Formats: sequence, C-alpha cells, structure tokens
Amino acid sequence: MSIEPEVITRIENGIGRITLNRPRAIHALNRAMCETMIEALLAWRGDDVVRSVLIDHAGERGFCAGGDIRMIAESGAGDASEAKAFFRTEYQLNHLMFDYPKPITAVVDGIVMGGGVGISEPADVRIATERTTYAMPETGIGLFPDVGGGWFLPRLPGQTGVWLALTGARLKAADTVALGIHTHFTPSEGVEALKAELLAAPADPKVVADRLAGDAGPAPLDAHREAIDRLFAFDTVEEIFAALEADGSDWALKQLETLKTKSPQSLKVSLRQIRTGATLTAFADNMAMEYALGGRVVRTHDFQEGVRVVIVDKDNAPQWSPADLSGVSEATLDALFAPLPADEAWSPL
Repeated sequence: MSIEPEVITRIENGIGRITLNRPRAIHALNRAMCETMIEALLAWRGDDVVRSVLIDHAGERGFCAGGDIRMIAESGAGDASEAKAFFRTEYQLNHLMFDYPKPITAVVDGIVMGGGVGISEPADVRIATERTTYAMPETGIGLFPDVGGGWFLPRLPGQTGVWLALTGARLKAADTVALGIHTHFTPSEGVEALKAELLAAPADPKVVADRLAGDAGPAPLDAHREAIDRLFAFDTVEEIFAALEADGSDWALKQLETLKTKSPQSLKVSLRQIRTGATLTAFADNMAMEYALGGRVVRTHDFQEGVRVVIVDKDNAPQWSPADLSGVSEATLDALFAPLPADEAWSPL
C-alpha cells in the first residue's frame, strides 16, 4: 500500500503549488512537513518558470490546526531537543515565506490556527471562506502565540491583536477580512474556480483575487472594537483584568471570565511578547525572540498541563502553576525572554 505524502509539491502552469495532505490531523505540522515546504520554496525561488506560489490543503476539515503539540509536549518533558528542532525549522519556513521574492497565495478554507497562521500570514494574498475559523488559542494550553504572532498581532488595528492573543477568540471570515488578517473572501464553492483562474494568470494572484473576491458580510467584532482598544491597551495583565471588571458590561465580564480560564503565566508571556514584537523592525528578530521563548516555555508546568487537559485526559480542568497572576514574577518573565547564547540562537536560512 502506497503512503500518501503529508505535503504535495509540484509546479503547475507557472505556479509552485504546495498542498497540505494530512487531513486526518487537520494538517497539523510536523518537522518533515516544514522541511518539504522549505525544500520546494528554495528550489522555486530562483526558478524563472515559477511566477508565484499557492498553498492550499486537501479535504474539507480545515487548512491547518497548528503544530504537533503532543510531540512538542513529550519533548518538553525531557530536554526539549526535538521540540526546539521543530521550532527552528518551522520558524525558518515562516521567515522564508515572509521574505519570499515571489507572490504567495494561501487559501485558508476551514480551521486555521497556530502553525497554520504561521504559514498563511506571511502570504501576500490570504483568502478566507465562510468555513474559515481563525484563532491563536495558545494561552489555553500554557503556550503563547508563536509562529510570528509577536510580529503580526501587534500590527492589527488597535488592540485587537492583544485581545486575540490573550482570549484565544475564534473569528470567522467577516472579522478576519475586516481586520486585515485575510485579504480576500470567496465562498467555498468558488475556491476551485479561483484556483483555476490563478493557474491561468500565475504572475498576478492579487489581480485575480481582487476580481473574484466576494463580500464577507458585516463584521460582528465592529461592535466591540472601541471596548477592545480601551480595555486591552495596558502593559500589564493585571491592569487589563481591572479595566474589564471596572467596565462591568456583559461583554467585558465575559472576556474576563474567559481570561481567568487561561494560564496566568501564558497571559503574561503573551502580552510581553506582543508589546516587544511591536517595537521590533525585523521579522527575523521576532522569530529569534520566539525561538528562545518557545524552547523554555515547553518545559514549564503549564504547557505540560495544558496539553494534558486538551490532548491526554481532555478533562477541561487545568491546574495552572502559579495559579494566579500575582505568582508570575517579572524575574520569571525576564528569564523566559532572555536571549540565547550565539551558538544556540535561531537564525534564518
């Protein structure tokens, strides 16, 4: 019996095409998948036949649900070497896409979370459908929104990136397009026609997407944008909690209730990550920060506990440690964010 490759790469009519092909796992990324994508992108970078790149997925369950967190947790329970090797490769893929000299189009039809965000946000054209569900839910598993979250999230309008990172909120296409997370909307029934048009005009994916894009409809989040910008503008999680409580509206109290279910350590790590990422001028510097951070966070109690709750026991009853924000000190954060020695640090390809 032949085994299907987990990523299919080929050149079709001037387009370098990458299809994620691990549908039973909603295309969760592993190191080999990242290596396959890197190999193809490097080969196509200097190939004049390839005018642009298209990344899509097989099946209908979603684009990519993230990374292989079970493997990362098992590695983190030891010396984290396998987890760090995965992060190094994944982040090199993210950076390669971010700096790629040819247009990249990503069709995110369905679930796009975590690692899936990392391989779609760097694309020039990012197409959502009515089936798209976008989220960075890492604070719920003791992690932080990596794969470039420190770069992309603070560059969203107002404080929406902070809100998304801390709450793990799930958005549909009307909101993702309104925020600029995705550049275009097309109904899922039109995706194959869109791909056919892209193949007919491989050099101009944005022109094709502009012509075929539909209206995603009104953005539900618009009603809360003022509150998000006001209540999530602080530089400490404690101040955000206090502002939400003082506001007292049903919406604010619901956000506070959600935040109280998340890892206190992850909330503080994620807020510092985003505030730091906002000050950086190079995507590579952000990825170096996230690599140093990731190799340490996966060894913490909260990440191990988060994966236990979500993947192993599925009991939805995490026992975070520290159990509240006051237990997460600035010294703890400083240690997690400390730069790595030069011989261990992340670097682009």
